[in-house]
Amino acid sequence: MKYKLIGLSAVALTLIAIIFISMSLPEDNGTRYIEHIKAEEKTPCKSHTDDVLCTHLPIVNIDTDGVEIPGKPIYDDEYNVIDYTLAKDGTTTIKASLDVVNNEKTYNHPNDTPLGMGDVMIRVRGHSSRRFEKPNYLIKFVNPDGTNNSQSFLGMDSHHEWALHGPYLDKTLIRNYMWYNIAGEIMDYSPNVRFCELILNGEYRGLYLAVETVTSGKDGARLELSVNKKDNTFSGYALRLDWGDGEDAKKLYPFTNYTTRAKTQHEIVYPGIMSMTPELKESIKNEFSLFEKTLYSYDYNNEKHGYKNYIDVDSFVDYFLINELSCNYDAGSLSTYIYKDIDGKYKMCVWDFNSACDLYQESEMPTDDFRLNSVLWYQMLFMDNEFTDKVIKRYYELRKTVFSEEYLFSFIDDTIEYLGPAIERNYQKWGYTFNEEYDLLHPTERNFRTYEDYVQHIKDFLSERLAFMDENIESVKQNSAESKTKKYNEVSD
Repeated sequence: MKYKLIGLSAVALTLIAIIFISMSLPEDNGTRYIEHIKAEEKTPCKSHTDDVLCTHLPIVNIDTDGVEIPGKPIYDDEYNVIDYTLAKDGTTTIKASLDVVNNEKTYNHPNDTPLGMGDVMIRVRGHSSRRFEKPNYLIKFVNPDGTNNSQSFLGMDSHHEWALHGPYLDKTLIRNYMWYNIAGEIMDYSPNVRFCELILNGEYRGLYLAVETVTSGKDGARLELSVNKKDNTFSGYALRLDWGDGEDAKKLYPFTNYTTRAKTQHEIVYPGIMSMTPELKESIKNEFSLFEKTLYSYDYNNEKHGYKNYIDVDSFVDYFLINELSCNYDAGSLSTYIYKDIDGKYKMCVWDFNSACDLYQESEMPTDDFRLNSVLWYQMLFMDNEFTDKVIKRYYELRKTVFSEEYLFSFIDDTIEYLGPAIERNYQKWGYTFNEEYDLLHPTERNFRTYEDYVQHIKDFLSERLAFMDENIESVKQNSAESKTKKYNEVSD
């Protein structure tokens, strides 16, 4: 097998790292459950043979009764995706059963007594990742009548809809886990995540990350959104900016779609189609367009009429910084979530770091520039010197805590140590993808042949990125210079 696992740290060094992490976290640490830090230690087994799956991680078992899960790409003769597979009845999902083995004190085995969680609707999810041999899945817990069945999943808050992310492009296996949790330490909301090992129709499929999707609090998620279809009222909603390949009923055409500032498609994530009416959709479009029109107007930074009346500025600042640090440059155009909860202001929500930290397939990601300050919404926010001052001040604050090299490296090392043998099991299944014929990154020399080298790569990337940001963070003020913003600042109240 052409990979090596990183050796476990000495006990003393591990204790030092844990102490450092607890000292480095922001003051609100404790509100988020970070698995590798807070998971209770379990007693290893000694009595069975080595061929039995024995893991400290939860085992998720999905049974489709042999039916193929829809959502896989269909290709033309030139290997272009022209469509996706459907269920036999022409729908995008099939019904399956799901149960979980997660013993409180002892390691888990497939034949242990499971917690039956009932039926789920399941499909392959993602965009470019649908091409991968290790798919990602969307699952929805449902009642016998097909209605949503919110449940606590792997110890996370009750919810009916989840993503099962199977790290494949990311050979370290930890990018999404790492950045969702770090975002959760500094922002009001970031999706809950837990590691698990997946068995599908009796076959071991490797290490997966269960992720809470960005939808409504009414069905159990931690976002406080609600809608009353009968009264055509809402106290919150969530939108996504993405490829726009979802149902037409979800598509929204706010102001920036018509001005071509948004080259990707706005979609309504919540409320769902069943709770949507034409009147409600129009109300959401008009309200969101009002924010966008204000942002792109001469009054954009006016105290009484400007953008600050519509957005949670701190949320936009943190979203910018965490995506810039990781060079996650889908943010702002793809996999971009913005929501409005009961406090009435728009906030950003992180999503999908699968290509972050120099894992874009097409080419290497430079560490020596800023890009998100020129994308939708941020293009105007960075015209305001008060916003750029906040970005700079917040960066220096975070460099002392979750953006410190010590914290980030400890997070990586401690997560890998926590996963332990699960990494080796995953690559007993998928280890052949280290071979040259399975290279996904271009040019070929960007691909490494060992697990250890991929881990070192993410550390080297972060060291280079932090060094650049330390030296150049003040340069984000260039777009708020008077010569740049004069045409936007000519209206007085």
